[in-house]
Amino acid sequence: MAKRKKRSGDFEDLQAKGIGCLVSGLVFLFVPVLGGALRPLAWVLILLGVALIALTAIISPARKKQDETNTSIEPGQAGQAQSPIKKTRRSRETFGRIDTDLGHRTSSARVEPSFTNPDAVPLRATSWNLDVFGAIEWRRFEAVCEALFAQAGFRTESQSHGADGGVDIWLYSKHATGPAAIVQCKHWKNQAVGVKELREFFGVMASHKLTRGTYATTTTFTQDAQTFAKANGINTMDGPRLLKQIETRTPEQQKQLLDVAYEGEYWRPTCATCGIKLVERSSQSRSFWGCTNFPRCKTQIWRSLR
Repeated sequence: MAKRKKRSGDFEDLQAKGIGCLVSGLVFLFVPVLGGALRPLAWVLILLGVALIALTAIISPARKKQDETNTSIEPGQAGQAQSPIKKTRRSRETFGRIDTDLGHRTSSARVEPSFTNPDAVPLRATSWNLDVFGAIEWRRFEAVCEALFAQAGFRTESQSHGADGGVDIWLYSKHATGPAAIVQCKHWKNQAVGVKELREFFGVMASHKLTRGTYATTTTFTQDAQTFAKANGINTMDGPRLLKQIETRTPEQQKQLLDVAYEGEYWRPTCATCGIKLVERSSQSRSFWGCTNFPRCKTQIWRSLR
């Protein structure tokens, strides 16, 4: 960079000298006060000025082309040569890393196996307790609830994914035509189910002209939610109550329910839109579960890095 600046300064000085000689020669030639004594010198200065200006006009395009070439290959750090091809390759690699961080499915994206740390996979319990609900994902929780009602003698229908219209499980009785009741399952970790969720569920019951419904959750219900449910014929089942209901089953039935809970990759979330297991991906600060159908499906479940 310093050499290029020096060459630019020398070029401008040469051009200025040429203009100076030309102007001086014209002054000596046309100013009558000086007489004719300086006329030969005037012609010498004029010719020298024209020659210098012509010389700068000739070397200017060549110098400009050389500067452009140097600029195109100038590295970000002095003393290193780097071609434009290498710059392009580096940019593509950078974009690939960004796509990986965002969970995009690109040719350079890295899809990590689920739970790369085997010690982080929740262990299977040998008997029922509240920890089972925390170890399984939402789809396994719905499957446990459905199996529990099936053991009670109901014929059940459910769907694994997609819009459910506020109904996770339909219950049918042998002694009635059409559905006898509906069930909504909420697999939450810490948040209590509030009255808002119960009002929405009651609206779904009313739309199907049903007077019976069960709302099941792995956590608890707020007091307002309990009051609303009791006044509108909604059976509420929180984690402890579900556990008590399971304990009324025979040992064989309890084992069947436990097998349903721990079926397959019970700890890996299911995409509520596509019905397939999510995969583990990571950004610079967090890891998350993402759908393999991205970008068509943008389902993401964030969690902290282990």
